[in-house]
Amino acid sequence: MTSVTTRHSDRRISPVFLGIAAVTAVTGWATWTGFAQQPGLAVFLFVTAAWVVSLCLHEYAHARTALHSGDISVGAKGYLTLNPLKYTHALLSIVLPVLFVIMGGIGLPGGAVYIERNRIRGRWRHSLISAAGPLTNILFAAVCTAPFWLGALDGVPLEFRFALAFLALLQVTAAILNFLPVPGLDGYGVIEPWLSYNVKRQVEPFAPFGLLFVIALLWVPSINGAFFDVIDAILRHLGITDVDKYCGQELYRFWQGTDEYCGVSR
Repeated sequence: MTSVTTRHSDRRISPVFLGIAAVTAVTGWATWTGFAQQPGLAVFLFVTAAWVVSLCLHEYAHARTALHSGDISVGAKGYLTLNPLKYTHALLSIVLPVLFVIMGGIGLPGGAVYIERNRIRGRWRHSLISAAGPLTNILFAAVCTAPFWLGALDGVPLEFRFALAFLALLQVTAAILNFLPVPGLDGYGVIEPWLSYNVKRQVEPFAPFGLLFVIALLWVPSINGAFFDVIDAILRHLGITDVDKYCGQELYRFWQGTDEYCGVSR
């Protein structure tokens, strides 16, 4: 009886996550209704809170898939509660991605949950555990862009439209970056089970620096330009125009002043 109670408590949604979700809902409502005197501030809080929610869901997807693949330890670690404070590296998983959103509008992936891989049998299961996180970002992006590709934008306030466009940008960038086959990122985790033992041993020492390597590459103008060309092409295909993306990012950075081009006063 005690073990069942513990198991259920391990999966109970954390009040921390519920608080973040509540902030997302309230600020989303404020953005939609124009209730806030500063719409830019409402958009900033809405997008930031929604981004943190997506980060939590990303890590939950890893943990939940691992649970069903044989790693029952994820429950005791608190990974099934959606509490970001339970992550292995809260700085890398939450703080750093949020800072990158504020500074550069990039959905930076973060490493967080520790999976006991020795408990899991089957290469496909290992690959699926790694893929589950970025697949969640893809699903989140599909939800954000649905009003655009469904042509359901009539009556949607500009502020909310721009906020969704910017949030979709973050999800698409996070999914693509996470799926890169770079050691330390989910993309490498997908292919790692299929590599030879010698290759894995040679690559393993570089895993802690994979994310830093990707960040450094994005500072190279030519690579940065090519990366965002791909992002822009994907967003256009999903119905998000360059104006939507630009105004969403500008409105998010409300501290920079008013952008009359977007038709929104901040």
